[in-house]
Amino acid sequence: MEIIPGIGVELVKIGDQRSQAEERIGRPHHGPGGQRAVYATTPMLVITYAADETVELVEIHYSGEGGDTEVHYDGVQLTHRFLDDVVVDLHALGHTSTPSDIGHDFHVGFSVWSMHSLWARDVDPEAGEDDERAVSEAVSVAPYAYFAQG
Repeated sequence: MEIIPGIGVELVKIGDQRSQAEERIGRPHHGPGGQRAVYATTPMLVITYAADETVELVEIHYSGEGGDTEVHYDGVQLTHRFLDDVVVDLHALGHTSTPSDIGHDFHVGFSVWSMHSLWARDVDPEAGEDDERAVSEAVSVAPYAYFAQG
């Protein structure tokens, strides 16, 4: 799934009404009517809605299946890879970022991050037991100001 920085993905965009988003992707399987809703897509979408029922943040999680089922931008696979490798590849393409507690916030309008629920062997079977490299688990898409607010 390809992201559109600062906007979302083809299926759902920042500013869409909840009803519009759910027409395209179906009802959530977790959190219907709540501020955050989880949708059974591949890869999985987690949408945060503002008080006015518009899309505020689009999260896309890793699938673990590779290829088109992972998140991509500008020819770079963003999920289910080592986080540092993702950042290096994006910086090499000229995309700038600010480090965060859990990853990197890119100025064009997305964040790549890890909550350390995956470990190095999930992406590299030859990684050692004590390999602490973070695996990029998800991408959050919103205007950069969303990430910079606090």
